[in-house]
Formats: sequence, structure tokens, C-alpha cells
Amino acid sequence: MLKFFNALPGAQRGMAFAKIFATAWMAQSAAMSAMAQSDAAAPVQSVALSAVPQPEAAAEADVKTESWGWHWQATNTTQKHGTFTSPYSGPQSLLSVESAKETLDTTLFLGARVWKGGEFYLNPEFDQGYGLENTLGVAGFTSGDAYKVGHDTPYARLHRAFLRQTFSLDDGPTEFVESSANNLAGTRSENRITLTLGKISVPDLFDGNAYAHDPRADFLNWTVIEAGAFDYAADSWGFSSGAALEWAHRDWTLRGGFYAMSKQPNMETLDGTFKQQQWLLELERHYDLLGHPGAVRVLGFLTHARMGLYTDAVSQGLALDTAPNTANVRQVANKTGYVLNLEQELAPDVGAFARYSANDGKTEAYDFTDINQALSGGVSIKGSYWNQPEHRVGLAFAVNGLSSQAKAYFAAGGMGILIGDGQLPHYGTEQILEAYYSARLNKYLTVTGDYQFVKNPAYNEDRGPVSVWGLRLHAEL
Repeated sequence: MLKFFNALPGAQRGMAFAKIFATAWMAQSAAMSAMAQSDAAAPVQSVALSAVPQPEAAAEADVKTESWGWHWQATNTTQKHGTFTSPYSGPQSLLSVESAKETLDTTLFLGARVWKGGEFYLNPEFDQGYGLENTLGVAGFTSGDAYKVGHDTPYARLHRAFLRQTFSLDDGPTEFVESSANNLAGTRSENRITLTLGKISVPDLFDGNAYAHDPRADFLNWTVIEAGAFDYAADSWGFSSGAALEWAHRDWTLRGGFYAMSKQPNMETLDGTFKQQQWLLELERHYDLLGHPGAVRVLGFLTHARMGLYTDAVSQGLALDTAPNTANVRQVANKTGYVLNLEQELAPDVGAFARYSANDGKTEAYDFTDINQALSGGVSIKGSYWNQPEHRVGLAFAVNGLSSQAKAYFAAGGMGILIGDGQLPHYGTEQILEAYYSARLNKYLTVTGDYQFVKNPAYNEDRGPVSVWGLRLHAEL
């Protein structure tokens, strides 16, 4: 990581160190204050709102039930890429030479029990910074901690505000829910129905995975932590409003959801009228394979909104002798897609994961990124094998592709959500390798070094490959 920082200009190197030590100081100060008052708060592991990761079985009769709770996190992620071959570039290309970019976010997770089975949560957050090239130039973007909206100065957003209502269906076995971000400690029935209503991020509930799902704790690349072709409902920060209903019966879970798309593709504002909408259905099964836990999930989605067809945009561009633009040919249309998602423990403290996703590829990407087929997989290993149980190493790959209609659109000079080199004479699948090493320094502070290798950025064989180095500092209470 010293090589990474030495590559930064002096002023940016100083700012990066200052922000890292400021974050660490805030975490340590808050930790000392919290220890002085109470040691009941547990570290934040994820913001998953469903059955991922699985709660522990409730074996104690005196399990403490929280009536309210809070958690806090702050994450600083800095990335820089090396120079690479770039015979040409377009309006949304990754620059061949670029200074390091960083993002900083800090979140307060507040929760309270409001009545029997009812819990209400608020997540105010401050954000600052930019992804590489303002989060452009790679369909499988390199930092899940970088939003599509960048700012030089911190700004506040209320990213989540939701009600969770749980209905027990019998008096049978219960399971323990650990105190964590957006989860109050207590017990719940293994046979239950859960209603989640309000503003969340769709991946909080859908497409979960124990080994690759949290850019603040594991991998960073968008198409490793999420299914690349899952064009889920979201504003430019990745959040949406709607409702989800989940039925859990021991090892089986069935969940469905209905969420608002943004008013227009890749827009900051959601469609509050729900005319631009998305429906989701996911079936999840947990199991043991030779004594090792695993899970498989099958997800389908249907988006109903005003979207431009790639073929219509290309035809119009040819007729007018201009570059195609899907914004000029938008009409009410449907987009369908699916995700296959697998996680499997291979040995104690060793887990593997895989995802395959695809959408119909006829219409423009709406809220996520410009991908029509995606395959990813990898392994995660805890440091108990080298006497560092609080360390973790991860290795993953992702391969992203376009439909024939999308290829023709980008080859003619069209722009997408994240990509657009102005031409695409030599198409190739976007291929990504990612490796990280995470070291937990104490109960509150974790530092991670990350490396990504991107071949054919934005599906362009004429550009790249690109090496991206990253440093992440994460503090939590």
C-alpha cells in the first residue's frame, strides 16, 4: 500500500492520510465514550434486512430483547488506476491518466420497536467524494462505495426510512437475531411473515450473499458484490421506496417486492407515482452439504417504465445521421431478467460464491449499469489459517457482456449509464479480477487493501487493460 500512496500527488496524499486518521480518531473517541456508558453495542456486520446472514438459533431462554438501538459506521475508500492503452476516448470513457479519487461516508443506524412485531429504522448519512472518472468508464465499476453523484463537500441524505412488521405463524422453534445495523437483538419465529415498507436499497432484501455483498466489508467491484445484469430500482444513490413481503419457513424463504424506479433512467429523483415500477420475486433455500452450510437463490424481476429500445435509437440515428440516443425514443416498455445466486462453505472459515444474471437486453439500462449478461464467483478465507482470525482474504472474478442490440448501439456512438467511448469497433466481454486483504485492527477499526484488474473496460478491446489499487478504512460501533 506504500507504493499506492507514493503514487499520489503530495497534496492528495496528505489529504488521504488526514481523512484516514480523522476517521480513526472519531471511531476511537466514539468507542471510548460508548465503553464508558455501555458495552452492549455489537459491531456492524452488514445492512442486510432479511435472512442473510442467517441468525443463530435461540438456545438461551434469557435472550435480551432490545427495545431500541443504534449503530454507526464511517468508511473512507481511495482508488487510483495505472496508465493504460487508450488510442481514443469518448464522453464517458475512463481516462488513461487520472489522479486518485476518494469517497467518505458516515452513517447512523437508528432503530426502535414501536409495537408488537413492529420495528422502525432511520439511516441518516453524510457523503463526500467521487469515484474514478466520476463513476464512469467501466460497466462493472470498481467501487461499491462510490455513488453516481459526487460532491467535493459533505452533504446529508436520509437513505433509509422503513417499517418492518413481523408476524409469527406458530409457536414453534425460534431463532436469535443479533444486534447489528438495522436489526434489534431478540428472537423471532422460524415460521413467519415479514412486511418491509418504506425506503431501502433493493439489495438489502434481494440478491444477498454471505461472502460478496458489502462494499464496506468485503469486495468492492459492483459486479462482484451484486448481480451485474440485475437492473434494480434505485435513485442515483442506489435507494428506492416500496414494499416487500417475505415468508420464511425454516430453511426456505420466499420474498416479493414492488419498488419505484427513478423518474427517468439514471435520475436522482424517484417516481413517487409508481408509474415507473419494478416487481421482484425471489426463492431462497438454505441447506447443509457434507456438514457445511450453503444457500441458493433464484430471483426474477420485471420492470415497467418508459425506456428506449436500442434498435429504435440506432434506426433514428441512422435516419438523422447522428449518434443514437435512447432518450429520444423512450416509450412504455417492459424489461425482464433473472439472477442465480449460490453461496457455499467449503471448509471452516472458507467460503465460495457464484452469481449468474441476465436481462432481455432490448432496452437501455435504467437504474444500475450497462450489462445484459454477467457471471461472477470467488472465494473468501478467514485468517485463522495463518493465526490471524480477524483477517480475511478474498479473490473473485466477473465477466460482463452486452446483447447484440446493445453492441450495435454503443458501436454507433451511443451513451449508457456508465459507459460510452463514442465507438466500439472491437467488442469484447469486460473481464475483471479482484483481490483484497482485510485486517481488523481492533473491535472498531478495519483496514483493507484491494487490487482489481480490468480487461476490455466498457467492452472495448482497443482500450486497457487497467490496474486499480484501493485502500479502504472502515470504522464501526
